Amino acid sequence: MSETFRVTDLGTLEYLKAWDVQHEVHAGVARRELPPTLLLVEHPAVLTLGRKAKEGENIIVPRDFLSEQGIAVHAIERGGDVTYHGPGQLVGYPIFPVGRRVRDFLRLLEEALVRTLSRYGLEATGSPGYAGVWVGDEKVAAIGVAIQKHVAFHGFALNVSTNLEHFSYIVPCGIQDRGVTSLQKLLGREINVQEVKAFVEEDFRQTFQDYDFSIPEL
Repeated sequence: MSETFRVTDLGTLEYLKAWDVQHEVHAGVARRELPPTLLLVEHPAVLTLGRKAKEGENIIVPRDFLSEQGIAVHAIERGGDVTYHGPGQLVGYPIFPVGRRVRDFLRLLEEALVRTLSRYGLEATGSPGYAGVWVGDEKVAAIGVAIQKHVAFHGFALNVSTNLEHFSYIVPCGIQDRGVTSLQKLLGREINVQEVKAFVEEDFRQTFQDYDFSIPEL
């Protein structure tokens, strides 16, 4: 049985407040009280540490320096290593039933973002070995999820007009031999996050149109 999902735009919201919203929505979806939901948001500057993160290795500047720059640091339950969120980056949290289809779900997340980037004439690819979406050897979108009670949360971060200098404070996702880019850098012109947000919503609906949103029994 397939059902539609709703999209909720949180605007700009501090990371921990959005994290609370994720948990509330996730609980509602897992209890079948809320429909599957894609949350869209921009965050003030923040580093998040996934389950594989080793702060001493992949955050390469002192905590005091990060505080001076107004960059918060939070350890969270998603997979993956350290990543950056900040203004000009479109973050999406697809709180969708997944069950045991984790790999298929990740490939669909990549496919949706590849569709969006293709609208701008960019040839992007997913990379199962390096979760995310890439243009050449540069990552334009990071992906990291957690699954609890058969339902996913966390998700993707698409660099639209992000301050890429902030990525120099970390080894993004623990990958040392590849770079990070943004839609704005790739196109050489200003890009509006609201414009990209509308495309992402449309491309998620197309990519997930045949997806089974039913939740397996626990």
